[in-house]
Amino acid sequence: MTTQDQVNPPPPEGESSISLPGIYVSLTDLPLDILSVMDKVRSPEAGAIVTFAGTTRNNFASKPVTSLTYTSYRPLALQTLSSIASSLLTKHALKGIAIVHRLGTVPIGEESILIAVSSAHRKAAWLAGEEALEECKEKVEVWKREEFEDGGVWRANRDGHQGAEVKEGSKGE
Repeated sequence: MTTQDQVNPPPPEGESSISLPGIYVSLTDLPLDILSVMDKVRSPEAGAIVTFAGTTRNNFASKPVTSLTYTSYRPLALQTLSSIASSLLTKHALKGIAIVHRLGTVPIGEESILIAVSSAHRKAAWLAGEEALEECKEKVEVWKREEFEDGGVWRANRDGHQGAEVKEGSKGE
């Protein structure tokens, strides 16, 4: 193992990532670990680390949800995540930003996205963290299927949009 491999070890199986100075973005099939994401943004120059953990809740529009399943076009989604992170790193003078999104089935109570940002001062970190989440929901090529007791619905990964039921075998007619 080279020194470079020790600094930037390959991602675990089931994970795709981009790691640049001050930036780490990843799509993974594995459960998320907030401490490892925070470690990606630690800096002796940072006086604040702000984190956000988006979890699978048990309902949508008063309808019981049993799980969420996420899918993406990984190469494009990773590039979009990296672009968002790069823009926010510069805009808010961050010391680091990490965005990790889980794919596959995410049970109730487990995290589907983790965002960590570090900055010299807390205000920039708070603003950048919220902006990162909103940009991810608006732009990243990730879709989710909400599973209910009586079936499921695919929809864009956006808040408040009901989506449309997709019937098995349907060709979108």
